[in-house]
Amino acid sequence: MEGKWRWILLTAIAPVAWGANYYAISRFLPDVGPLWGATLRALPAGLLLLALARTLPRGVWWWRAAVLGVLNVGAFFLLIHLAAQLLPSSVAAVIMATSPVGMMLLAWALVSERPVVAQLASAALGIGGVVIMLAGADGAIHPGGVAASLGAMTMSSLGFVLAKRWNSGQQRANALTTSAWQLTAGGLLVLPLAALLEPFPSVTGRTLVGLAWVSGVATALAYVVWFQGLRRLTAGQVGLIGLLNPVAGVVTGTLLAAEVLTLRQAIGIALVLVGVVVGQRTAPAPRPAAGTAPRPTESGRAVALATD
Repeated sequence: MEGKWRWILLTAIAPVAWGANYYAISRFLPDVGPLWGATLRALPAGLLLLALARTLPRGVWWWRAAVLGVLNVGAFFLLIHLAAQLLPSSVAAVIMATSPVGMMLLAWALVSERPVVAQLASAALGIGGVVIMLAGADGAIHPGGVAASLGAMTMSSLGFVLAKRWNSGQQRANALTTSAWQLTAGGLLVLPLAALLEPFPSVTGRTLVGLAWVSGVATALAYVVWFQGLRRLTAGQVGLIGLLNPVAGVVTGTLLAAEVLTLRQAIGIALVLVGVVVGQRTAPAPRPAAGTAPRPTESGRAVALATD
């Protein structure tokens, strides 16, 4: 049990860092366009992790890394930026908050992780908390922004579950290398578009500080711990942990941008935290990776030894 909660807390680093991105981008990278923002977020992080991993893709991982690079990085980052331009941030966050349900359903279909009713109820509670926390936003609801946000949510949910599926067979790779491959592939995908369609942003000390956080912490570190969590926990558990993203955004704005934390937001945050914690306690045990035998218990050790 202690081991499970250690992985839960480690995985939570990712959505907390992503939530703090709202403040980092608005404070340090206000003049960076979406294409260069996606490129400079993904590519340096991917190259840094690639230097640490010192391993290139082999065999099926060439095309797998490309697919994950599109779903989890390149197209995902672009759709997120587009949604942020067309929708109030709270509306986009509420749509993205439905991702735990999407991940549970996709994991049921692709990795045979059947969600339990209690975990779906926890997801509903957490999503309700996000709605309460971010209710009352000003701004028009643009259909294109809704489509972009739904597309980003669907693509990332599929990409995360595919990463889990592909890392449960004989050709699995560790979280560091798969994060390096897909971030590099996603960054290279967006780079030509950025070079053609946007001017390169001016480089200042403030820009470098922002990129250090966005690329180093909120991407390189966050992706490694997130995909490590997907290896150790169910997709539903990881999806629920992702609800900490808007919570971190609100808390960061309160602590660093002098935004006022209202009673409604506090109630929403409390509901999200309850949903996340209850969802972890009611989650089914992760299935053992394909090609690996479960560790025998004391009662079954003699049988295991006899069949070796």
